[in-house]
Amino acid sequence: MDVSFLGGPHPQRGVGVVAPFDFALDRELWRWVPAEVSLHLTRTPFVPVEVSLDLARLVSEHETLGDAVRALNAVAPEVVAYACTSGSFVGGVAGEKAMCEAMTRAGALPSLTTSGALLDALTELGARRIALVTPYTVSVTQSLEEYLAEAGITVTDRAFMGLTRHIWKVPYRDVADMARRAVHGHADALFISCTNLPTYDVIPQLEAELRIPVISANQVTMWAALRQLGTRAVGPYQRLIDSAARRDPVLPEEQEGWA
Repeated sequence: MDVSFLGGPHPQRGVGVVAPFDFALDRELWRWVPAEVSLHLTRTPFVPVEVSLDLARLVSEHETLGDAVRALNAVAPEVVAYACTSGSFVGGVAGEKAMCEAMTRAGALPSLTTSGALLDALTELGARRIALVTPYTVSVTQSLEEYLAEAGITVTDRAFMGLTRHIWKVPYRDVADMARRAVHGHADALFISCTNLPTYDVIPQLEAELRIPVISANQVTMWAALRQLGTRAVGPYQRLIDSAARRDPVLPEEQEGWA
């Protein structure tokens, strides 16, 4: 069969992603990506440590980041995103900036992190007071609050699960329950932390119910990376991404796996 008339494959643009060794939500990241963009993922080396501040420091060491970015250089991405919230807030605001600088030195291309993308997303939404949901222990959650406070963001309330492993297995129902517990009084937005926590389908549901923007770690990472490429993430009914949702948030049809 002659397929020369197809002329493809079409040119692709690449986003390099550096993720911790236990990251399990590759398919969720892809849901935010338009058809002309490819994700090129690599993982940090395995270490026998549970989710904790120690693990966050280990998976964000500059030498580890440099090795990961140099591996990604072979497929020539246009931007590199470090997809881990705790690994990018554990060193504070200065530590996050230093991580970006280390990745840029290793690859000579723009670099970003989940926690840096979070601050950019809050600026985009005009949010200075936020509610917080995390799957972490109390110490990791407190470290995130310290990072946000350093950036001038007030946490109005929080809910956390105390997990040290298998975070990707948390169902949407538990994420939604935590969100409801966290939103009390006035908050400009809700942030759901951890790139290993599933959130894609739950975001529009919670925005319609809580009547505030709801953003998540994977969402802000992909939003920021794709913005570097001059293109938009795919997120129907998600206020950060869908301008129509900001003007008139509505409850989309109930999505499988959430209710």
